Amino acid sequence: MFCPVRLVDSPMYPTGFFRMDFSQGSLFGYIEDLEGLTIIERPVRRSLKTPEEIERLTVDEELNDIERAVFLLSSGQDIQGTSVVANLPVLIRQSPTDTLRRVVPKVREVLHVAGVEMQLTAAYSFLTILQEESVSIHSYCHSFLQIILQNLDHRDTGVSNAWLDTLLAVIEVSPKETIRHEILNPLVSKAQLSQTLQSRLASCRILGKLASKFEAHIIKRDILPLVKSLCQDVEYEVRSCMCRQLEFIAQGVGAELTKTMVLPELVELARDEGSSVRLAAFETLVNLLLVFDHEDRSQIVLPLVKSFCEKSFKADESVLTSLSLQLGKLCHGLQGIFTQEQHIWFLEFYKKLCRLGLHQENGHSDNQIQNLELEKKYLSVRKNCAYNFPAMAIFVGSKNFHIDLYATFFCLCHDPDVPVRYTMAVGFCEVSKLLGASVYIIHKELVALLQDDSLEVLDALLDHIPETLELMTSGGENSALENKLLIVPDLIPALTSAEQRVANSLKWRSHEKLLQKYSCLPHIISSDQIYYRFLHRMFIIILTNNVLPVQKAAARTLCIFLRYNRKQEQRHEIIQKLIEQLGQGKSYWNRQRFLDTCEYILEFFSKSFFCKYFFLSVLELTSDPVANVRMKVCHMLPKLKSTLKLPADKHLLQQLEMCVRRLLCQEKDKDVLAVVKKTVLELDRMELSMDAFQKRFYEKDLLDQEKEREEHLLVEMEQIEREKQQSESRSSNEKSFDKKRRDSKTGLGLPKNLPAVISGSSSSTPTVVSREGKKSKLMRSQSFSSNVIHSKQSTIERCSNRSNSMLSVGKNMLLPYVDDSIKSRTSHAGGSVTFTNTTISAPRNSASSIEQKSNGSKDSQSRKLSLKSRKSKA
Repeated sequence: MFCPVRLVDSPMYPTGFFRMDFSQGSLFGYIEDLEGLTIIERPVRRSLKTPEEIERLTVDEELNDIERAVFLLSSGQDIQGTSVVANLPVLIRQSPTDTLRRVVPKVREVLHVAGVEMQLTAAYSFLTILQEESVSIHSYCHSFLQIILQNLDHRDTGVSNAWLDTLLAVIEVSPKETIRHEILNPLVSKAQLSQTLQSRLASCRILGKLASKFEAHIIKRDILPLVKSLCQDVEYEVRSCMCRQLEFIAQGVGAELTKTMVLPELVELARDEGSSVRLAAFETLVNLLLVFDHEDRSQIVLPLVKSFCEKSFKADESVLTSLSLQLGKLCHGLQGIFTQEQHIWFLEFYKKLCRLGLHQENGHSDNQIQNLELEKKYLSVRKNCAYNFPAMAIFVGSKNFHIDLYATFFCLCHDPDVPVRYTMAVGFCEVSKLLGASVYIIHKELVALLQDDSLEVLDALLDHIPETLELMTSGGENSALENKLLIVPDLIPALTSAEQRVANSLKWRSHEKLLQKYSCLPHIISSDQIYYRFLHRMFIIILTNNVLPVQKAAARTLCIFLRYNRKQEQRHEIIQKLIEQLGQGKSYWNRQRFLDTCEYILEFFSKSFFCKYFFLSVLELTSDPVANVRMKVCHMLPKLKSTLKLPADKHLLQQLEMCVRRLLCQEKDKDVLAVVKKTVLELDRMELSMDAFQKRFYEKDLLDQEKEREEHLLVEMEQIEREKQQSESRSSNEKSFDKKRRDSKTGLGLPKNLPAVISGSSSSTPTVVSREGKKSKLMRSQSFSSNVIHSKQSTIERCSNRSNSMLSVGKNMLLPYVDDSIKSRTSHAGGSVTFTNTTISAPRNSASSIEQKSNGSKDSQSRKLSLKSRKSKA
C-alpha cells in the first residue's frame, strides 16, 4: 500500500518543505510501507504573492522611520498600518515632535475605516503613550483626546470598551478645564435617552470617574442631574451600571449630599424590578456603610439589606453568589447597631449559606439537584462563605466561637468540594489569630487539612504554617506545655504523612515549599521528636530524591534541625553521617550535596564550629575524581578562608594553601584550572581576621561570636538539664527511702511525738549538704541565660558607642529563623530550647578559658595564704 505525499506551499510550510497526507487511512497502518519509502525533496517554484502584490508591499529603504510610517499609513495594507500603530510609542520616544505633527494625523484618518484589530492596537498604543509620559499631558490631549472621543462609539463592543478604558485613564491625569470643555460638556448629549445603549453605559462610567475630579458644588450642579436621569433609565443595564458608580459619586460629594441625594436613589434602586439592579444597589450600600451615619445605618440600610437577604434566599437564588461574597463586610460594618435578634438572624443566615447544597435547603435536597449549573452556584456560595469566615469570627467573637461557629467551621473544613477546603486553608492562620486564647479548639481541623487528599489544600495551608503552628502550641487558656501535650501527639503524624504524600506526587515545588516550612519545627516540638521523626527523613530525601531544589531544601532544614538539637551525642551522629554518607559518598551527586550542606552550615553556625567539624572534609574533595566536584570546591575556597582566624587556625590555613598549590600543579581539567586561577587571585586579596577584634571585621566577628556563644550555651543547657534530671531522680529515691524508713519505724511502735527524721546521723549529713549544693548550683545555672542577656546588652551598648557601623546590633544580630532565617529565643516549658540575645563569646578554644579560671583560683588561694602568713607574723 502506498502512502501519498503531498507538497504544500503555505505560510506554515515554506517552499521546499513537505507534509504527509494520511487522510486515506491511519498513520499506524502504513508504518511498514513508510520504512521502505524514500522521500525525494524537490524545489517548488511557487511564490506566496503575485508580482503586483510584491511591488505594492515594497518600501524604499532610504526612507527614515517617520517617512516610512507616513508612507505605510497612506498607501500600505491594513497589516502594515497596524504595525505602524503598534510601533507608535517607539516613534514618540524617538522623535515626539515629528510623530505628533506627521504620523498622528495619518493615524486619525486611517482609524475611520480601520478594522477591529487596528482599532484595538491604537487604543492600547495611546494608553501606553499616556502611561510612559512620553509627551506632556497638554500635548497629549491636543493630539489624542479627540481621536479617543471619536472612536468611543464604535459599533464593536470590545473596541468601544478599549477606547473607554483609555479615556478613563486620560481623565485621571488631565487638568480640570480640559475635562470640563472636552468631556463633561459633550457628555450631556451622550447621556440622553435618545443615544444608544452603549453610549449611555459609557456615560455612566465616565460620570463615576469625573466625580473624583471636581468639587462637591460642581458635582451637584453639573453631574448629579445626569446621574439621576441615568438611574431612572428604561434599560436595566444602564440603571445597574449607574448604581455601581454611585459609590464614587458619594465619595466625591461628601456625607451630607450623600444622605440627601445619593441614599434616596440607592433605596429606590434596591427595590427595582431587575435582580441585577437590586444586587448592584445592595453591593453599593455595603461599600458605603462607613459613609452613612449611625441613624441611616440603623433606620434605612439595615432593614433594606435584611429584606434583600430574605427575598434572595427565598425567591431569587441568582444573586446568592454575590450576596455571600458581601456578607462578611456587611456584618462587620453593621456590627455596632445590631440588636440581639438581628445578630442571631444574620448569623443563622450565614450558617444556611454555608450548608447550601449539602442538606435540604430552600426546597432542594441532594437527590433532587439535577442541574449542574445550580450545583456550581451552590459551590460558589459555600466558597464565598469560607472566604468570609474570618469576618464572621470577628462578628461572633472568640468567646462565643465554640458555641456559635465551631460546627460551621468544622463543616467548611470537611466540605466535599476542594475549592471550599482550599479557601479555608488559606484563611486558617487568620482565624487562629482571631481566636487568641481559644485557638486550641481548632487544632483537629488543622490536622484534618494537613491530611487532606488534595495537595492544593495542603499547599495553601503551608503558606502560613509556621505562624499557625506557633499560635497553636504557644497560645491558649492552658499553659504552653499543656497545649503541646494536647496538640503535638496528633500533629506529628499529620506533618509526616503530609510530607510523604507530597513526596509521592509529581509536584516537586510543593515538596520544596513544605521542606522549607518545616524549618520552623524546633519552635514547635522537642529536639528528640525532630530527631526520631523528621531528621532521618531529611537524610533520605538528600540521598534518594532526584530533584535538586528539593534536596537543597532538605539540606537546609536538616542544618536548622542540627542547629537546635540539644543532645551532643545526636549532634555528633548527624555530623558523622553528613561526612560519611555525603562527603565520602560513592556518588558524586551526594558529594556535591555535601558541599551545599556546608554552605548552609556556614550560614547558620559559627566559624569555629565549621572549622572543627567540616573544614578538612571539604578540603579533601579538592582531590575528588569528578571535575564538577572539584570545581564546586574551588568556588567555595574563599568562603573557607574567611572562616579562619589567626593564629588559632594557622594549621588549617597551611592545609588550604597546600590544596591550592596541588590544584595549580596537578589539575588537568581546563575548566577547573580556570576556576582555580580565578580563585587564587581572590584568595590573595582576602585578609584574614585575627582572634582579637579588628575594625574592618567588627560586625562579622561580633555576629560570629554571637553564634559561637549560643552553641556553648546549648552545651551548657544540656549539662544543666542532665544534672537536674539526676538530682530529681536522687531526690525522689531519697524521699521514697525516707518514707519507707518512717513507715518501718512507726511499725515498730515509736511514739507519735518522735520526729520522723533523726538528727545526729553523721552519714546523712553529707547527703543533705550535697543535695543543697546541687540545688543552689541548679538555680544558678537556670538563671545563667537571663544574667547573660543583661551583660550582653550592656556589652553591645558599649560596642555601639565605639563604632557607627554597629547600628544593626541587637535583634538583627541574632540568627534569623523563620522561613529564610533562624529566630533565637528561650523556651523553658517546651521540649525544644532556643536562645535569646547572649554575650559576645570567648575565644575559640574553651580550654584556654578553663585554664584562666584555674589560674585565677590558684592566684586567689596564694593571696589568701600570704595574708594568713602576714597575720600570723603580726
